[in-house]
Amino acid sequence: MADDLVVSDGLTIAGSELSEKFSSSGGPGGQHANRSSTRVELTFDVVQSKSLSDHQRRRIIDRFGAEVRVVADAHRSQTRNRAAARERLAEKLSSSLVTQKRRRDTKPSRGAQKRRLNQKRQRSELKQQRRKPIAD
Repeated sequence: MADDLVVSDGLTIAGSELSEKFSSSGGPGGQHANRSSTRVELTFDVVQSKSLSDHQRRRIIDRFGAEVRVVADAHRSQTRNRAAARERLAEKLSSSLVTQKRRRDTKPSRGAQKRRLNQKRQRSELKQQRRKPIAD
């Protein structure tokens, strides 16, 4: 239960469904970085998951594919990287399950149309003033 990943109020993923791989992290850090496996790669198999409903599974697969993978190597500690990876995965999954409102096309207001045309007129007048005068 402590290893479970809480994504939202209605969704908790069992810890057994998450796969973690640890490897050495690149970049500066000297001997510590060269010898310790602090980089965390967290993988979640969406297709095989028993925690998801069919609707949730479809939404996640449409957005990320059959497998969701997160990598964390920002911290020097494996524990902190593990927590960061789990947090990122939960964020990713919860964002994919949120339904966005459909955008409704709107017509510009009469005032907005007037302002736009007024700006165009002013710009046109400014450019006309820059032209050479016509010789008579």
